[in-house]
Amino acid sequence: MDQPTHILYIEDNPDSQRLITRLLTAPQYKLEIVSDGENALKRLESKVPDLILVDIGLPEMDGKHFTKIVRQENRLDHVPVVALTAHVLRTDKESILESGCNGYIPKPINVDKFQEEINRFIR
Repeated sequence: MDQPTHILYIEDNPDSQRLITRLLTAPQYKLEIVSDGENALKRLESKVPDLILVDIGLPEMDGKHFTKIVRQENRLDHVPVVALTAHVLRTDKESILESGCNGYIPKPINVDKFQEEINRFIR
């Protein structure tokens, strides 16, 4: 049997955490939620996920800054980082992708297509 895809989700909003947990509760996924960038970086020291989902509007360290730090780590080069965000202007999307994110999923999330969108980034 294949190992489940380990997904690290960085999100401070409990409602968003519950929604993503509900959408990714399946045998093929192992979801781990961290509420801020600092704790996510600490978690990445010991465990490399298959995919990182990051909210851009995090307190203290926003998702773009978090992604820039992740992209400086050679051992994390292969890990896709996907932004989940309500920042939906074209300039927002451009700056998010420039920060090193591999993709962008706007909020509110289309629950019918979410798993399909996530699977595009899983190698």
